[in-house]
Amino acid sequence: MLAWLADRLGVDATFLESGQSSAEYAELDAAITKAEAAVEGQQFDEARGALEGLKFSPDAPELEFRALMAETWTKLHFGEQRAALDVLAQARALAESDMFTDVERADVLYRMGVVRYQLSSINSAIALLSEAWELATRSGLPCDRLRSHILEWRSRCSRRQRDFEAAREDIELALELAEGLDDTLTVAHVTFQASIVAERNGQWLRARALAERAKELYEEHGDRINLGRMLNNLGGLNYLLGKPDDAVSHLKQAFAIALENGSDADAAQAVSSLAQVHLGASEYVLAEQQSRHALELLGERPDFLDEIGNAQIVLGRALLEQGRLDEAGTVFDQAEASLTQLSSASHAAVAWTAQGDLALRRNDVQSAAILYRRAAEALQDVRF
Repeated sequence: MLAWLADRLGVDATFLESGQSSAEYAELDAAITKAEAAVEGQQFDEARGALEGLKFSPDAPELEFRALMAETWTKLHFGEQRAALDVLAQARALAESDMFTDVERADVLYRMGVVRYQLSSINSAIALLSEAWELATRSGLPCDRLRSHILEWRSRCSRRQRDFEAAREDIELALELAEGLDDTLTVAHVTFQASIVAERNGQWLRARALAERAKELYEEHGDRINLGRMLNNLGGLNYLLGKPDDAVSHLKQAFAIALENGSDADAAQAVSSLAQVHLGASEYVLAEQQSRHALELLGERPDFLDEIGNAQIVLGRALLEQGRLDEAGTVFDQAEASLTQLSSASHAAVAWTAQGDLALRRNDVQSAAILYRRAAEALQDVRF
């Protein structure tokens, strides 16, 4: 009957069923596929353009869901975390429909966990990621790539809370899942995080070996953005291992790649790392210039509070060494405000230690002792 009516009305039978013709459906599907490919290739301006102005039929929730998921990563790239949460709320409501599986529901929760991590709501992020892991695991459907990414991000949360054993366990299982899929790009992402876990545990040689492996995989895939990020970390590791010249070389390459890809945030991280190297080399004016440049590039990005705080610490120390104590004090206060938002005792302790050093330079021994004690207590594991 629908076919007969459509023939006489001169419309597509699909239009009578859903209010959207098959041609319109195909056009919408093509636009979303283009956006998904752009997100996968980290071409987020292109992804935003492909998604702009799309209208969805209530009878095609699968298309709307895919568009919302692509939009999430796009908004995160541009630092729009709150807007990304709104988009995910829509996706979560859609995913409750019987036409979706627990894998799609887990994917939404995973992305919500990522956003919460970037907003420094670490306990909330862990809860969301753990729920996503349970949903994906019990679904019985093939989703090891998603499961690997969930563990990768939960490992970041554990690392932020100084639970390095939990971080190591999650990252090892994530790596096992990725290697089982022969998914070398996911292996690269997980190896990147494994390198950071090793560095936090003081295993600098192992961390550098893992970082070199991730770098090779990113080069094989032509993933220039993550290659730049990996070079930034390699620069830091070489500095820790007493090779400042190699560190500077890697960091300059990271900066060049960030500029090539138009990523201010990645450029800022490379410049901030260079500032730290120059601070260690007693090149205080250069360290000041570079840390200020990093802060200008980062602006007020809520997902880069750790990098903002670190750049402020380097800037404050550069000012301190130049005898500009009042300016250093102002910047250290700003660093404390940034770093204490991170739900990380380690980051807060860095700020309080810097403030203690400033108090000592002012011969205020009592204030310095209080600040050092606060930093030490923040890192204390046993309290009773």
